[in-house]
Amino acid sequence: MSSKVRRLAETPVRERVSADEWEVRVDLAACYRAAAYFRMTDLIYTHISARVPGPDHHFLINAFGLMWDEIRASNLVKVTLDGEIVDDPTGLGINQAGYVIHSAVHRARAEINCVMHTHTAAGIGVAAQEQGLLPISQHAMRLTGNVSYHDYEGVALDLDEQQRLVRDLGSRMTMILRNHGLLACGTTVRQAFDYMYYLERACQAQISALAGGAKLRIAPPAIAEKVARQFERPGYQEKKGEWRALLRMLDRLDPSYKQ
Repeated sequence: MSSKVRRLAETPVRERVSADEWEVRVDLAACYRAAAYFRMTDLIYTHISARVPGPDHHFLINAFGLMWDEIRASNLVKVTLDGEIVDDPTGLGINQAGYVIHSAVHRARAEINCVMHTHTAAGIGVAAQEQGLLPISQHAMRLTGNVSYHDYEGVALDLDEQQRLVRDLGSRMTMILRNHGLLACGTTVRQAFDYMYYLERACQAQISALAGGAKLRIAPPAIAEKVARQFERPGYQEKKGEWRALLRMLDRLDPSYKQ
C-alpha cells in the first residue's frame, strides 16, 4: 500500500470529505435504515445512491456485502460515473448491477441526486403483471403520469442496457422494471424515499386487492390526474414532515447511521 493510500485509509471519513458531502452521507445512510425498517431489502442485492455535491460527478452507494441496517455515513463507497472507486472504507467494492443502473440515471439526469432500487415482493409482483400499476389506491393515483416501465433484459450487468433504461425512464421519477423490481428518483434523498415509499405501498395495495378476488374499482383517469396534481401542488412538498419524523424514529432506534 502506498503512503498516500495509507494516509487516506487512516484518516476518518468525516475528516476527509466536505461538510456538504458528509450531510449527504448521513441522509443516504438514513434512507438505507428507513428502507430496512419498512422491509424494502433483498439481503445485500439492491442499492440506493446519492450524488456527491461538487464538480467531480461522483456518487455514493452501498458496499457490496453489507445489509441495509449496517449502512453508516462512513462506510458508503464513493464512485465515479465511469465506475472507478474513489473511496471504499470497507474494501468490499460495489455491486456491478448497482453501478450500471445508478450511474446511468446520474449521468443522464443532472437534476436527480438520489436513486433507489428495490426487489420487494409487492414490487416484483406488480412488475410481473401485464397491466402495470393500476389507479386503485390513492397511493397509486398520486403517481399518475410519473411511472415508466422498462422491459427485463436479465441481470443489469451490461453497459449497453443503460441507454434503454434511461430512454424508458424519460423525465419521470419512478419506474417499474418488468419482472425485476422498482426504481425511484429524487432531487433529494428525502424525495426519492418519498416516491419509493408510496410506490411500494401502491404495489402492496394492488397485490392485496387482486388476491381478494373481488372485482376491482378503477378510478377514472380524470380523478387519478386530479390526485396527482393535489400531491404536487405548490408548497405541499416543503411542508411535508415525514422525513423529519423518520429521522426522529431512527435516532430512537439506532442513531449509528450518522457515524
